[in-house]
Amino acid sequence: MPMPKYALLENERRFLVLDPPDLSGAPARLIEDRYLEGRLRLRRITHADGQPQEFKLCKKYGSDDPCSAPIVNIYLTESEHGALAALPGLPLVKRRYRVVHDGRPFSVDVFEGALTGLVLCEKEADSAAAIRAVTFPPWAIREVTADRFFAGGNLCRITADELVARLSELRLEVEASA
Repeated sequence: MPMPKYALLENERRFLVLDPPDLSGAPARLIEDRYLEGRLRLRRITHADGQPQEFKLCKKYGSDDPCSAPIVNIYLTESEHGALAALPGLPLVKRRYRVVHDGRPFSVDVFEGALTGLVLCEKEADSAAAIRAVTFPPWAIREVTADRFFAGGNLCRITADELVARLSELRLEVEASA
């Protein structure tokens, strides 16, 4: 697929966390997403440190490489965000913590609502090669970058029971391979 106009490559990997590290002192921000038709994501970010809220409209494009895909972000005003938030969509809420492990920062997302109990660790890098070279913390136990179940556009559609079933299945797989 050719690179869409105005897009940048997002190079990231995501891991499931079953036993999260202590997050009590970690900086965090509240992320409220609303998934609109197609691959559009409306986002509001509320910073705990008093920085102004951020508002974005994002489109992620598909890619043959699950670690590297085109993405476009448009920064919005609060009123523009409010107008788009009136469109039909599905919500997804999480707190994103910044955790440093072996001198490198990682994002740890703790989901809320129907997804309570889901914790993911992610990391971005400047290139596909750089993100593949990252060693994740030991508590980031299973890579889910290519698992569509853990994509935001799917997570906003699943029920608490579906999440519990999937996490139980993955926990058994991890225990069996240990």
